[in-house]
Amino acid sequence: MMKLGTFQRAAMLIAGTCAAAAAAAPQTRAPAPVRRSATKPVAATPAASAGPAAPGPSASNLHLPSNPQFVADTGSVRKATAIINGTVITGTDVDQRLALFVIANGGAQLPPEQLPAIREQVLRDLVDETLEIQAAEQEKIKVTDAEINQYFSRYAQNFKMNPQQFTAILKANGSSTTTVKRRIWGEIAWSRLQRNRIEPYVNVSEDEVKQVMNRLNAAKGTQEYKIAEIFLSATPETAATVRANADRILAQLRGGGAFQAYARQFSEASTAATGGELGWVHAEQLPEPLAAAVKQMPVGGVSEPIAIPGGYSIIAVEDSRQVLTADPRDATLSLKQISLGFPAGAPRPAIDAKIQELVRTTQAMGGCGGADAAAQRLGAEIVTNDQVKVRELPGQLQTTLLGLQVGQATAPFGAVNEKVSVLVLCGRDDPPAQGDLSYEQVFNQLTEARVNMRARRYLRDLRRDAVIDYR
Repeated sequence: MMKLGTFQRAAMLIAGTCAAAAAAAPQTRAPAPVRRSATKPVAATPAASAGPAAPGPSASNLHLPSNPQFVADTGSVRKATAIINGTVITGTDVDQRLALFVIANGGAQLPPEQLPAIREQVLRDLVDETLEIQAAEQEKIKVTDAEINQYFSRYAQNFKMNPQQFTAILKANGSSTTTVKRRIWGEIAWSRLQRNRIEPYVNVSEDEVKQVMNRLNAAKGTQEYKIAEIFLSATPETAATVRANADRILAQLRGGGAFQAYARQFSEASTAATGGELGWVHAEQLPEPLAAAVKQMPVGGVSEPIAIPGGYSIIAVEDSRQVLTADPRDATLSLKQISLGFPAGAPRPAIDAKIQELVRTTQAMGGCGGADAAAQRLGAEIVTNDQVKVRELPGQLQTTLLGLQVGQATAPFGAVNEKVSVLVLCGRDDPPAQGDLSYEQVFNQLTEARVNMRARRYLRDLRRDAVIDYR
């Protein structure tokens, strides 16, 4: 089933937390076939106009010119970009989501040539979000302001801010709390809709669960991968355009863009809500082109756009492990880090001599018991951490530390013109032996996969039946 915990993961990336309402304008509501909650923000609806009208009695004391000439654009006029079953999405809404997308990628500005394509994708995302909210409301699903504010506070806490500070950051970067809260509203509503409207009709038999468990137990010790995806749908007519868009996304990812942020914004798979996360899979569970790529990719790698039936996929290998087998990288280490800093402009021979002294000292200090005294003799900084997961370290350090005995130190690493460090292994707690998967785990995984598949079909039906007016 869909988990609300996905909001916590999404909070660190902001990019999915965009909205379909501007914060400042007075808001009214047009008649729509779907009931909307009176406690939620509703986008303003432009009034119908039959041409210029003469000032009425209430305006007679304002001395208005018959042909007013505007001398400045205050930005208060909000033009519709799309109207979905009576609900308006404005250009301001798109701008705010773009601003959030920029925040999610460290504030790096998007290349101007990519903006039109990105704006189109943002608008599609807002249309889907609106359809999801409308469908939830049609099923009488409620989301309270208290719930939305609670999740908003969690977002702020993940950035080590209170809600007021987080609000200020959003405003300073061209966004607003309205955008974030609207997205929270949409995700909660859609999740509850799936739980109420779809999940009760998903059946997973006992035989199916047992078959999966038997396959997994038979595969014990084989390799599996933690995969994230960005899927872009394409037809033969749109394939070239979609491939070009995929190439632009890949360029941004390799330039430092956050994969989860781009997945939430651009992926058309149901996994977009969780940053593209597919979870742990065997290569054989993937379409053949993806399976072949995964087997060749290192952990942390991102693929070229791969053609698969229905479109293109960009995949990232976030981790790998052996099925139902304890992974050494799940060990917890106790480490001491000894670091030497060098003043700006220090001559390289002096730096090299000090590094060699660091190597000799750490090799002869007798393990962690002598580390503090050794650091004092060197004039070095020492830091202790007793709860370091191996898999949380950079890949090269993982390999090095797993090859050390307690008391041994790594080779020096760092920037010779700034700071050089060594890690001393003081202890290691290996992970417990991995048992077989439980019936409940497998049942829940199969159920969630089927709910997600039906949710994709349901959203396609909503798009097909919607009355959408693009402006």
